Amino acid sequence: MKRPIKAIIGAVIAGAALVSPGWAQDKGTIYYMVPTLLDEFQTESVSAIESFLGQVGYKTVTLNADNKTDIQQSQMNDAILLDPDAIVIAPVDFNALTPSIERARAAGVPVMIFDRQITSTMIDFTSVAGTVEIGHVAAGEIQRLLSERNGAVRGKVLQVLGDPGDPYTLDIQAGFEERMAEYGDVTIISLPAMQWEASNAGSIVSDQMLANPDIDLIFVHAAHLAVAAVAALEAAGKKPGDVMLVSSNGAPVGLDLIRQGWEQVEVEQPLYAQAAAIAMFADKVVNKQPIEPGTYEVLGLQSEVTIEAWGPNIKIPGAAITRDNIDEPRFWGNLTAPKDPITPVE
Repeated sequence: MKRPIKAIIGAVIAGAALVSPGWAQDKGTIYYMVPTLLDEFQTESVSAIESFLGQVGYKTVTLNADNKTDIQQSQMNDAILLDPDAIVIAPVDFNALTPSIERARAAGVPVMIFDRQITSTMIDFTSVAGTVEIGHVAAGEIQRLLSERNGAVRGKVLQVLGDPGDPYTLDIQAGFEERMAEYGDVTIISLPAMQWEASNAGSIVSDQMLANPDIDLIFVHAAHLAVAAVAALEAAGKKPGDVMLVSSNGAPVGLDLIRQGWEQVEVEQPLYAQAAAIAMFADKVVNKQPIEPGTYEVLGLQSEVTIEAWGPNIKIPGAAITRDNIDEPRFWGNLTAPKDPITPVE
């Protein structure tokens, strides 16, 4: 006796799937395509998306691509045949997933994108951090820190980017430098840590502390780069606070560095709010209802929905983490998802 094709595919992908715990799962099933489970941002995104979608009535099946594009493509194609209520993707490769996204939507399966934008085809809903806004927040905090130390917004700042091929870091740089442009007494030295390698960031800091020993503050675009920056500062004989440090993305290691006194500010990439937005708009997406542009509050953050060429897009701002607020559960680096109830957008 032949088994139905859906049953066969379901058995095949079940081994790679993580199924969300029981909630009020009466609305259907949503597949979440996570690129990898090798870093804390991705593992916490799984917990958050499964929890928040569970609150609004959906079972989540998570498929891990192990950072391999061909595996994620195959998982997408198999999931389409299972006819889920929607698919959420955090893409391994933006362009490579376009044909699979188009195939899903042609089959009537809506697609939502989490964390990074795919602009090459139509998407039913996208939830991303406001990366330019992260740069704005960082600039405001750095202005404050320089003023407190030097009596005015002046001094020398070393900005360590991630890989220059990644729009995430380029947007942060653009937002930061836009807000710093009016401060002529601030010198900004900007250098990229290629491939986001921490060792590259450490080398940059070591070299620049020799070439520019009067650096007041280092701004790195990810917390794991901050760890390498601290190691380089220690090797140069610096103590916590001698050279101020600001980072972005809100990872646990960044929060640890604040608690140790090495880092003054971590500008968070709002993982929990990005995941909550997916759940808030899930009913709209599943039922193929229009999403209205405008301002929406997501876990206390005022966020903006715009209708872009690729579809509805919500941009969620980050927040500054300091010693004063570091223990708040809304920050994903504490690895404790907020208990705020998720209310679907009507």
